[in-house]
Amino acid sequence: MQQQNSRFFFNVDWITILIYMALCAIGFINIFSVQYDPDKAAAFSFSAEYGKQLIFIISALVLGLSILLFDSKFFSVFAPIVYGTTIILLLAVLVIGRNVGGNQAWIPIGSFRLQPSEFAKFGTALLLARYISSFNVKLNSLKPILICAAIIILPMALIMLQPDAGSMLVFLSFMFPLYREGLPGNLLIIFWGAVLLFILNLFVSPSILIFSILIIGGLFAYNSRKRMQKVINVGIITLIAICYLFVAKYLFENVLKPHQRTRIELILGLTSDNRGAGYNVIQSKIAIGAGQLTGRGYLEGTQTKYGYVPAQSTDFIFSTIGEEWGFVGCFVVIGLYCFLLLRIVNMAERQRSVFSRVYGYSIACILFFHVFINIGMTIGIMPVIGIPLPFISYGGSSLWSFTILLFIFLKLDSNRMGFI
Repeated sequence: MQQQNSRFFFNVDWITILIYMALCAIGFINIFSVQYDPDKAAAFSFSAEYGKQLIFIISALVLGLSILLFDSKFFSVFAPIVYGTTIILLLAVLVIGRNVGGNQAWIPIGSFRLQPSEFAKFGTALLLARYISSFNVKLNSLKPILICAAIIILPMALIMLQPDAGSMLVFLSFMFPLYREGLPGNLLIIFWGAVLLFILNLFVSPSILIFSILIIGGLFAYNSRKRMQKVINVGIITLIAICYLFVAKYLFENVLKPHQRTRIELILGLTSDNRGAGYNVIQSKIAIGAGQLTGRGYLEGTQTKYGYVPAQSTDFIFSTIGEEWGFVGCFVVIGLYCFLLLRIVNMAERQRSVFSRVYGYSIACILFFHVFINIGMTIGIMPVIGIPLPFISYGGSSLWSFTILLFIFLKLDSNRMGFI
């Protein structure tokens, strides 16, 4: 028994756990800085956000260490049940959820609010890994691609009904683990082509775009005229592209909420709004710029102290880091994330189990999406879609879900030689 325990502690990647703990600590000290008031008699309070975050961190660490005690095969066997439970929670939030900021995304449990969309990420990652590994799936044919798409799209659709476009977009990151497992590169090209068309649709009139698509389609068809099947395929793709333009325009103008449309227009330079939707980003950039090389100093950030940046402890926590710790602090935080992501990818590649490899790449892509978009929001290069910075932003649901995501993979990796 003693030998088994020593082997367990030896196999667990404790360096990754140390990075995780460092990011959690950085989150806590910066949330504390946001709310710290030296004029109050009690410098520390469990009723404040920083007090609650400390409870979330301690409980998350206990949860993560508890996951390491599970048998590795548990996560594969119970993946459908975990996925089904998260889907039920996503349905429940539409009925009994509390509307906050225009999104019905939280289930109130006493003073705590549970956000099911956060937990749907690891449920989806588990079922996707289970399906690909259990059925020897080859992602070069239509049926398995459609099944994988259905696994991903179902939670996306339910999250969009809340509506929470930011959390919904995170699920697009699952395309890259599928690409690692054999998804044709053409599908990724189609996806990014659709993104490009969506952006062009906002800049260029539909008639010019349709004319351009017809010209390009005609050139491809002419070059393929000796093979009728290719001509037909080009014709179908051209028709789909034209239909997509109208659908994308309709979704942008009628499905997205006004503030979501404004955020996209701001980032693309189609409009400017220094007092409305653009205010958050402007203040965030001022805060980060004010930090210069080494920052104003801990607890010395004026933008942080006086609440100029809304959502300072959640979506825009990185602006606090930039103001008080400067370029050096930002470099350290981004460096920790890069080290963590590279380590997860390296761990995923060394897995003997397809389940563990797919799950590992899913974790890496989800974390990358969150980090890239969140930091991009604060410096004004990405739309403000309201997603947290992993392990750092305030919130129990996000911290617990990211902890579960990471520690399940750490458990799978610790037993990689025995889990096939």
